[in-house]
Order: sequence, then C-alpha cells, then structure tokens
Amino acid sequence: MRYRVTHSTKYSYSKDVSLCHNVAHLLLRNTPQQTCYLSELQITPLPANVNEWQDLFGNRQASFSIQKPHDELTVTSISEVEVVSMKSLFDGIYPVSWEQAVNHLQTNDNAETVDARLYTLESGFIEFQAEVASYSEPSFTYGRPLLDAVEDLMHRIHVDFTYEPGFTTIATPLREVLQHKKGVCQDFAHLAIACLRMQGLAARYISGYLETIPPEGNEKLRGADASHAWFSVYVPNQGWVDFDPTNAQLPAEQHITAAWGRDYSDVAPLKGIVFGGGEEHKLDVAVDVERI
Repeated sequence: MRYRVTHSTKYSYSKDVSLCHNVAHLLLRNTPQQTCYLSELQITPLPANVNEWQDLFGNRQASFSIQKPHDELTVTSISEVEVVSMKSLFDGIYPVSWEQAVNHLQTNDNAETVDARLYTLESGFIEFQAEVASYSEPSFTYGRPLLDAVEDLMHRIHVDFTYEPGFTTIATPLREVLQHKKGVCQDFAHLAIACLRMQGLAARYISGYLETIPPEGNEKLRGADASHAWFSVYVPNQGWVDFDPTNAQLPAEQHITAAWGRDYSDVAPLKGIVFGGGEEHKLDVAVDVERI
C-alpha cells in the first residue's frame, strides 16, 4: 500500500518568541517492510538553518533554529511511503522459547545481538517496577514460545486497559497507568516494553502513523488521522517483530513507521526550547494519511 502522510504541527504563542531551537523526528525511515520515496519539512517562519543527520538508532533527525521574533510556528512534514505486510514474516519465524531468547541476548556476541541489548535496559520512560513485573508474569510461563508469550501480553493489555485520550500525559508514570487501567497508545507501548525488558528481553518503541478508515458511507475528514505508537520485540537470528497493543494486532499495511528508539523521549515528533512566548501557548496537530 502506498501513502502520502502529512503531519502539521502549529504553535501559537501569547507573546513573541525571540529565538527557538528544535529537533524533529518527522522524516520517515526505510525498513524491511517500508520504502520511503519522499520526506521533507516545510517550516514557517523560515528557519536560519536546517540540519539533517542519522541518530543513534538509524532514524532521520532534523534540527532547525528560528532567530527572528514570531508568535506562530508551523512545522509540516510531507512523505510518500510504500508499506507491505509483515504477517507472512511472522508466520515463517522458527519458534524459540522466551527463555532461549533471553539466553541468546546474554551470551551471543554478534553485532545484531549486541545492538539489541540496548533495548533491554531501563530508559527515561521505562522504569523497572515490581507492579510491572507482576503484570507480565502470567504471559511468560515456563518454556512458552517467545512470540506466543508476547502476543498474549499484547491481548491482555488490550482487554485490561481502556483507551482514554486526555487521562494521561506523556509524563504519567507506569504505576499510575497500571493503577487506573487507562491511557493511550504511548502508555500501552511503554507498559509492554517494560514488561518485556523486565523478563530480560529486548523491546523497542515505534513511533509512526495509522491509517484510519471512516464508517461505511461517511467521508473521511481532513486531519482526522493520528500519530501512533506500538512496540517491537527482538527474535534471535530472525530480527524484530512489531505488535500493536492499542488495537491488538500485528502491524500490517496500515501502520507507517516514522522512527524507533528506547522510548518516546528518543523519537518525539518535535521538541525544543523557546525564548519568550509568554505564559500561554496553543498547540494544534493535524495528520492526514492518504492512499495514493
């Protein structure tokens, strides 16, 4: 499936910003399931400079500075990308138990495994807690195949937790998400990653987009799509396999990858610092995922 993805972020400030520096993860990357043909940024007002490089995780990252007074900032990314399903890849994976996967991560020294170890550790939004370990344990019974255990964890999160936008912020700790059983896609991805890492497995956070299909007979609304988050687990000698706990499914053609990292903080779509701007600002985000 081929898509055009438009992601527009607009900040409106109560007073002029005299200077801002920003970093964006809005340029889509290539993956084994995804080919990016075009990805560009449009920034208003025009920045003094724009620099692009590849970060530690292989993502395309861009930085820019605006050095003149402004009370609005608009950053729009436009990408064209083709995505193929990875379900057939899932079917062809040789079954390995989750304990074997843990042992492989601890003892094998090939480059891919060493790189995967980065995703076994605590990180900014992934804190190892007793509550998380207790929640994960029912899925990881003795000798259970790795992907079977991860799929079970995904379905449990989908059933046990309510999707409720606005209930949490990105800074809400996992213990509160577990306590209230509510959150959004970032929370569910972080919870699954914490569960996997506490078992000794490698799991990474995926930032991207999900095409939404309107009800039959209804016209699709402009800007109604959304950024999305899911997770991926490392399978020894096979690679990474994605899971979407928000929708209880293996990502296929409708999931578009932007970037991946240890957690949200590594791949936030846009972050930075501003000088001035007053005490209030308004944020508007619109996303369109259009089939082409």
